[in-house]
Amino acid sequence: MKDDVVVDARALTRRFGETVAVDALDLRVRRAEIVGMLGHNGAGKTTTVRLLNGVLAATGGSATVLGLDPWRDGVRLRRRTGVATETPAVDDRLTGREGLTFFARIYGVPEVGLARRVDEVLGIFDLVDAADERVGGYSRGMKQRLSLARTLVHGPELLFLDEPTAGLDPVAARALDDQVRTLRASGATVLLCTHNLVQAQALCDRVVVLERGRVVAEGTPAELARALAKGGHVVIDVEAGDSVDPITVLRRVPGLRSVEAHDAIAGDGARRLRMQADDRAAVATAVDALVRANVRVFAVEPEAPGLEDVYFALHERARSVVAPPTPPAAAGVES
Repeated sequence: MKDDVVVDARALTRRFGETVAVDALDLRVRRAEIVGMLGHNGAGKTTTVRLLNGVLAATGGSATVLGLDPWRDGVRLRRRTGVATETPAVDDRLTGREGLTFFARIYGVPEVGLARRVDEVLGIFDLVDAADERVGGYSRGMKQRLSLARTLVHGPELLFLDEPTAGLDPVAARALDDQVRTLRASGATVLLCTHNLVQAQALCDRVVVLERGRVVAEGTPAELARALAKGGHVVIDVEAGDSVDPITVLRRVPGLRSVEAHDAIAGDGARRLRMQADDRAAVATAVDALVRANVRVFAVEPEAPGLEDVYFALHERARSVVAPPTPPAAAGVES
C-alpha cells in the first residue's frame, strides 16, 4: 500500500443473511482528501463505515485503514479515527465538559493540556456557555454539536462523518464545514456520508455514489456532472401574467424533463422558473414556445449541472434497469 493511501478496500463485502449490504466494494482514499459517500437509505454507507472501523467483520474481500486491518487491529485503529453518526452519542447524566473530558481520556489525550483541548473543542461548536450544564437538558442540535466535539477531541487522523449536520442549525452546520476544511489543511482525511448534495459539492474533493452496496459512480463532482448529468438546469425569468401559465406551456415542450417555480424572487412583474433540458436545442424550443404563447421572456441563464443532477440521473438509470423475468419452474418442482 502506498504511504498516502489511508483507506484501501478491495472487494469488501458484508452480508446479513440473504441480504448483501456491501457488495464487492472497492474504495481508496488518500491522505488529506475529503471523499463524499452518497447514496439513498440502505445503499450501504453506514455499513461501510462500520466495516472500515472494525465494528463489523467483513464476509468477503479485504481492507486496510491507516495501514491496519480494521478487524484484527480495531482497538488501535479506533484511537486514530473519529466517527460521528446521525444519532448523537452522548451521556445525558454528565455535563458537556465532563462527557468530553471522559472521552478525551479514553482516547489517550495527555493530561497536560487536556482541559485546554476540551475548552478549545467546546468553543468550536459554541458550547462553552452550556459546558457545565447536564446534557439531558440540551436541545437536539446541542447534543449533536457535543457529539461532533467528542469526535474531534483527540485530533483524529481519519474522520468518518455519517450525516453529521442532521439536527444542526445553519450556523452550526457552517462551523462544522469550516472545521472539516481546517482538519484537511492540517493533514487529516475525511470520509463524509451525506444526503446533503450541496454540502458534498462544496466540501468534497471526490465523491463515491453507492447503489445497493456497490460503487456505481466515482470522481470529482465536476467530472461526474460532465459524464452523467444529461444537460443541466436553466433559470428563466418570464412575465408574471394571469392569462397564460408559463409552466403549463413549458411542460408541453419536448426535451424538458422538469419545470418548476424557482425559490428565488425574480422581481416586479416577473416569475422565475427552473427547468431541466436535454440539450441547448430544447432550451431554444422552450423560449420559442413561450414567445408564441405571448409570454414575455426577460432572461435565460444556464446552470452548470451539479451533484444533484448526477444523483438523480443515477437514480433514474437504476430504476430503468428491469430485472430479467424469472423462468417458469420445471414440472413437479416448487418455485
